[in-house]
Parts: sequence; C-alpha cells; structure tokens
Amino acid sequence: EEPNTLWHAPLGEPHRRLTRNGPGAHPAGTRVSRIPAGHPEGYLEGFATLYAEAAAAIRARRAGAAVPPEVTFPGVAEGVAGVAFVDACVRSSRDGGVWVAL
Repeated sequence: EEPNTLWHAPLGEPHRRLTRNGPGAHPAGTRVSRIPAGHPEGYLEGFATLYAEAAAAIRARRAGAAVPPEVTFPGVAEGVAGVAFVDACVRSSRDGGVWVAL
C-alpha cells in the first residue's frame, strides 16, 4: 500500500495517480499541507491541520466575521458520508470488488 497516493479511476476515464501536494492536487489540500510533496504526512500533521482550521473558524466568529471560504474542516455530514464510504468499500470487497453505489 502507498498511503500518500490515491489512484483515481472515474468510470470511462483513464486512471490517474494523485499525490499529496503534487501535480493536480486540489488547492484546498495544498493550502493545508505542512510538508513538501514526496514526504509522508502523518498522524500529527493531520490533527494539526484539523485543529488549525477549527481555530481559524472560531477566531473569525469571535471577531464577528464570516469564516473565510478557504477554511475547511469536517462536520457531522462529512462524518456520515465517510461512514457510508467505508460501508460501500466493505460491501464492494465482500462482493468481489464490484462497483457499489453511494
């Protein structure tokens, strides 16, 4: 396994390998990446990003300002979507790797 890469395989399109903070990475991801591409991001950095984003939102609200659109962190809806994704992965694996609708 390669935890710092993602194989993206949309239906009917070529597969592509994405790396954290590498070419083709989403700007929201590169904004919060604390280390250069090619170096593994770990547990500590993941929580540091989560806390920094939440703190930025809290500071904005306390100042009476809107949370900047680039500030992002998961909420309940993202948690529910994450559990649904894991469930779909388990069902796909159980059924021989078939596509499973989310």
